[in-house]
Amino acid sequence: MDDEPGTEEQGLPEMAGPVIYYNETVLEHFVCPRNVGQLDDQETDGFGLVGDPICGDQMKLWISVRDGAIARIAFRSFGCPGAIATSSMLTELADGKTIEEAKRITDDDVVEALGGIPERKRHCSLLGVRALQAAISDWERRRAAGDGRP
Repeated sequence: MDDEPGTEEQGLPEMAGPVIYYNETVLEHFVCPRNVGQLDDQETDGFGLVGDPICGDQMKLWISVRDGAIARIAFRSFGCPGAIATSSMLTELADGKTIEEAKRITDDDVVEALGGIPERKRHCSLLGVRALQAAISDWERRRAAGDGRP
């Protein structure tokens, strides 16, 4: 027997690999994400698809724009709890914002709104912001082409 008490002696299972802790807000957005789903084609003014399904993180994001503001937003995210939670929070931050305000949302804004995420998962916050920027660019392209609503 070892001189040092091990986790098994204390009734705790031994864990292999890193342990990642999420705060209550992150867990809440992972377990009960907001704005999950997709908008139908008639409602969609902008669409963004980002990520890499091969590595496991991918996000699709739809926006409906009315009077220069995001009237509805929806997402589907495939990835770890951090990716899903940050995507959910991003939609809450963007909902109701003008396009100009939404363009200024950063991954730091998302992380701060969640009360922080583990440093190793910080890259997950980029997924939502990148998808929102792609959806806004799509809306701008459609609008310039005359096939989007103002």
